[in-house]
Amino acid sequence: MTTILRIPTKTDRLTLPALLARNAEDHGDLPALSWQSPDDGDGWTTLTWRQVRREAAVLAAGYSAHGVARGQQVLMMMGNRPEHWLSDLALTHLGAVPVTVYGTAAPGQIAHIARHSGARLAVVEGARERERWEPLLADATVPLEALLVVEPEGAGDGPTYASLYAIGQQAYDEEEFEAAWRASGADDPLTVVYTSGTTGDPKAVPLTHRSVVVNALALDRVVELPDHVAHICYLPFAHIAERMLGIYLPVFRASHVHLCAETAAVAAAARTLHPAQFFGVPRVWEKLAASVKAALATLPEEQRAAIEAAGETAREHVAFRERGEQPPAELETAYRRAKETVLDPVLSLAGFERLVWTASASAPMPLDVVRFWAGFGIVVMDAWGLTETVGVFTTNSPSAFRLGSVGRPLGGLEVRIAEDGEILVRGETVFRGYLRADGTVERALDEDGWFATGDIGRLDEDGFLWLTDRKKEMIITSTGKNVSPALVENALKEHPLIGQAFVHGDGHSYLVALLVLDAEMAPAWAAARGIEGDPATRPEVQEEIARAVEAANARLNRTEQIKRYRLLMREWGPETGELTPSLKLRRRVIRDRYSEVLDGLYTEGGA
Repeated sequence: MTTILRIPTKTDRLTLPALLARNAEDHGDLPALSWQSPDDGDGWTTLTWRQVRREAAVLAAGYSAHGVARGQQVLMMMGNRPEHWLSDLALTHLGAVPVTVYGTAAPGQIAHIARHSGARLAVVEGARERERWEPLLADATVPLEALLVVEPEGAGDGPTYASLYAIGQQAYDEEEFEAAWRASGADDPLTVVYTSGTTGDPKAVPLTHRSVVVNALALDRVVELPDHVAHICYLPFAHIAERMLGIYLPVFRASHVHLCAETAAVAAAARTLHPAQFFGVPRVWEKLAASVKAALATLPEEQRAAIEAAGETAREHVAFRERGEQPPAELETAYRRAKETVLDPVLSLAGFERLVWTASASAPMPLDVVRFWAGFGIVVMDAWGLTETVGVFTTNSPSAFRLGSVGRPLGGLEVRIAEDGEILVRGETVFRGYLRADGTVERALDEDGWFATGDIGRLDEDGFLWLTDRKKEMIITSTGKNVSPALVENALKEHPLIGQAFVHGDGHSYLVALLVLDAEMAPAWAAARGIEGDPATRPEVQEEIARAVEAANARLNRTEQIKRYRLLMREWGPETGELTPSLKLRRRVIRDRYSEVLDGLYTEGGA
C-alpha cells in the first residue's frame, strides 16, 4: 500500500481540484510535470505542483473569458503535451468537462462526437488537426463555434493557445478561481470518455469526481509504490488508462508525470529516466522483450548462458511468490546475487533496473512475454477494466498474483460469469449508463446492478479472473465451434520471429492467419546465423516460420490450429490503421484490408 497523503476533506466529498490544492500546499516544490521540446535537446522542462496549479488558474481564466462555462464539454485533439495536460486541469477547475478525442478518429467519428457533446469549443494541436475540424464550423447540425490551435504556425487567422493564455494572465482573479472550483461536487462530471466506436458510433461514458477518487483509493490499497513516483505518460488521454495513470492518479498521489509525445519514444524515455514504475499495454511489453532478446542474441555464448541461468533462478523465485510461499533462504540469496550481478546490469540498458511496480492492461497478455520478464525478476501485474468501470476493476498485486490472469477485483467490487462466459461486474465505480446527446443517461445495468462487459472469461477457485477474448471477436467456425483468436495469436507469437498475428476463420471449416515478422528480432536472428539480406525473403526464415506455426499448432486443439498462413513484410501500427491507439488489433480494418489475401488462403491452397 502506498503512503496515503493528506486527504483534504472527507473522501466522499473529494474533487480533483481539492487534491491539486493539497498538492500545491503540501508538496508545492516537488516536480509535477515534465516534457521535452525541440529546444530542450535531451533535457526536460519541469513544473512543480505549485507552478502547475498557477498555470491551471491562468488557463481557467482564459477559457472563462473565451466563453467556457460550468457543465460545458470542451473537445481536445492533441498529443501528450503540456498544453493538453494543463488545459484538462484548468477546465476541470471551471466546472467544465474536458473531453479528449483520439487523433486517429475518422471524420465521421469526429463529427459524431462534436454533434453529440454539444461542445462549442475544440482545442486542436496544429494545422493537420485544424483542417480536419474546420468543416464542422460550417455544419449547421454541429454546435461547434470556434477552434483554438496550439501550434501558432498551424492556426491560420484563428485564435491560438498563446492568445488564450495571455488573456488569462490579464483576467485571472484569485477569488473567482477559488470560488469556481469549490462550487464543484463529488458527483459532478469530471470528464466524458468516448469509446473507440469500432462497431458503430462512439458511446459517451460520463465519469464523476467520486468514481475516479473511489477507484484511486481502491488501487492505492493494493499498489505498492514509492511516494511521489514518476510515471511515463505515452498513451492517448482519450484512453481511460492514461486518463487515470497520467492525470488523475498523479494528482491523487502527488507524483511526477513525464509526457512522452510518441509511443515509439517510450523505450528511449525509460533508458533516460530509469523509472520505479512502468505501465505498458501488451504490445509495448512485447516490443521491449523483442529488443532485449535481440540484444542478448548478439552476446557471446558464455554470457548468454550466465543470463539464462540467472533467469531460471529468478523464475523459480517468482514461482514461490506466485504460490503465496516464502522462497527458501538459499533461493532468496541466490536470487539477490543473480539480480545484482547479472540481471540488473542487463536491465539497466533498458532503464528497468529500478522497477518496483510493473503493470499491463487493455488486452490478454501473452504468457510467454510475462514469463520472459519474470526471468528478470519483473512480475508484470496484469489488470483488467473498461472505460465503463473507470479503468482498473481487477488486478494482480505483489501479495497475490497469478501469471496470465488479470487478478482479483478491487475492494468493494464484484465479478461473476454469465452462462455464456461473459464477464459481469457490479460496484461503486461501475457507471450507470451511456450519456445521451440531451444530457440524460441510457441505463446500462440490469435490475440487480450488473453490467455486461462484452468480455469472455473465467474465475478460478482462488477468485482470479482469466480473460479469453472479446465476445464480439470470438470466431465461430462453420462446424459451430467457438475459438478465441487472441489465444491462437498469442500461441503463434511465442516464437520471437513472429511480432504480430491475425487469425481468421469465421464461417469457415478451419483457421488461417496473417503473420508479421518482428522488425527487431528478425535481423538479429538472421545475423546470428550468418544469413545476409532481407530476412523476410530468405528461405531459412520462411522455414523457421513454418516450424513456429507447427509448434504453436502442437499446443492447440484441432479446432484452434492454423492450416494456412501468409507472411507479411510491413509491421502494423496506429498510423497505418491496423492498431488502435492502445495498440490492439483493429480486426475489421485488417480483415477488410487483406480480404483478398485471406480469401486466397481458402481458395488457392497455400501460404
